[in-house]
Amino acid sequence: MKARVPAVEGWFTMDEDQPHLLGNRCVTCGTVFFPRAETACRNPGCRGGDFEEAPLSRRGRVWSYTTNHYAPPPPFVAGDPFQPYTIAAVELAEEKMVVLGQLDGDPTRLRVGAEVELVLATLFEDDEHEHVVWKWRPL
Repeated sequence: MKARVPAVEGWFTMDEDQPHLLGNRCVTCGTVFFPRAETACRNPGCRGGDFEEAPLSRRGRVWSYTTNHYAPPPPFVAGDPFQPYTIAAVELAEEKMVVLGQLDGDPTRLRVGAEVELVLATLFEDDEHEHVVWKWRPL
């Protein structure tokens, strides 16, 4: 059995039942960021530099989406033959920020405003690992 590893370290939890994207919150102004802010608050009106971890909403609504019909260049790992995939821009329920992610499921069912939830899925596999990423699944 291959080890499951995150495709992007530290961006999401590997909890199969309740995965979350991991952002952070500026302790000075309360602004939430994803991906995480590292050294300075990205809010132009704040000079804060201290952050606390902020697990983000698991649900949101589709803000926009598109289906990619052509294989991106390396370092993208494309299957052979290439399978089109859909990217959804999702407005998170609590934070009201938009986060991109691949769609998990049938894109013909997707509509702007549709509710989706965060799930974990395999992005690709190599000899030793199953590389896992978050995706948005329609409800």
